[in-house]
Amino acid sequence: MFFRKQSANDSVSEDVVVKQKRYETLVHSLHADIFRYAYWLVKDKAVAEDIVQETFLRAWKSLDSLKDEKAAKSWLITILRRENARRFERKQFDLVDMDDVTLEGDNLSNELEIEYQELRLLMADLNEEYREPLILQVMYGYSGDEIAKQLNLNKNTVMTRLFRARSQLKEALEKSNNSRGYKNG
Repeated sequence: MFFRKQSANDSVSEDVVVKQKRYETLVHSLHADIFRYAYWLVKDKAVAEDIVQETFLRAWKSLDSLKDEKAAKSWLITILRRENARRFERKQFDLVDMDDVTLEGDNLSNELEIEYQELRLLMADLNEEYREPLILQVMYGYSGDEIAKQLNLNKNTVMTRLFRARSQLKEALEKSNNSRGYKNG
């Protein structure tokens, strides 16, 4: 029997197929988490979608550098944070005449939805140095060590920021409740 020698083209196409499957698995398993983080980071759905798209494009280009699949989420979040920073490097501010702006009210009927919305707004108002570690902990369940590694900070700094973020949220909620006449206890 004669066997055909495997050509370099066959090997390359097999590598591309393996890379494609690996990438599809990565996107399928982590897209929702990455989008959710982007949305919390930028507070705009369209911008978050753009950043996530750029993040996954960069991930495809450098997929071979991801050696540990367990680190994929952290790796993607790092790429996303860098993409967000690049957005400000090239940002062009659009000015709008205030007379042309119309405000639409939210039609939230459920009290729980209103409370969640209030909490989201209060979290969004936190300074980024407090908001980002809190979101990584609350939304993604990262530990203090993982957050410290992700944000290139000391663990004690992360723990302090988490404590301050929770304290600021608690104070803001108490002020909000007092202004509406709600009392604890």
